[in-house]
Amino acid sequence: MIIDSEAKRISKLLSLALRHKPETTGIILDKNGWTDVDLLIAKLQAQSYPVNFEQLCYIVDTNNKSRFAFNNDKSKIRANQGHSVEVDLGYMTEEPPHFLYHGTATRFINQIIIEGLKKMSRHHVHLSADELTALRVGERHGEPIVLTVKAKEMAANGHVFHRSENGIWLTDFVPPSYLIYE
Repeated sequence: MIIDSEAKRISKLLSLALRHKPETTGIILDKNGWTDVDLLIAKLQAQSYPVNFEQLCYIVDTNNKSRFAFNNDKSKIRANQGHSVEVDLGYMTEEPPHFLYHGTATRFINQIIIEGLKKMSRHHVHLSADELTALRVGERHGEPIVLTVKAKEMAANGHVFHRSENGIWLTDFVPPSYLIYE
């Protein structure tokens, strides 16, 4: 069994390795973001991170954001979204619901009102299907605010939306005119 603090530590380490800086652990991601599970474990253990296959399975199965996924035979692992390194996750274009939500900190609202939602160092802007999830995201960055995105209207005007394996909606940019905030 793995304790929550250890699971959180391993999850952060996996995010670094599988989303942002694979070179820090000595792994290489293929063009679709996958890496070999045994190699990942060996590289982490070589750097004094005592991670085993059972712990990795626990993290993938219980991560509240479903950040990671195995392939069918659990020989490969990848992050579901949020990469700052170039990968092709094979997202299909999907028609979004009328509204999606974006959680952020109130200190960013003035800039967002002027510039819209930008993907920044990520490949996409991340949007939630419900306000509670967006609120939780916003809380990670400070005093939260939830913005409502007129997603259906955006799509009707040519903006493309994708949905990741874990249900996060993705788009390249949300212009200010599609945002509702209080």
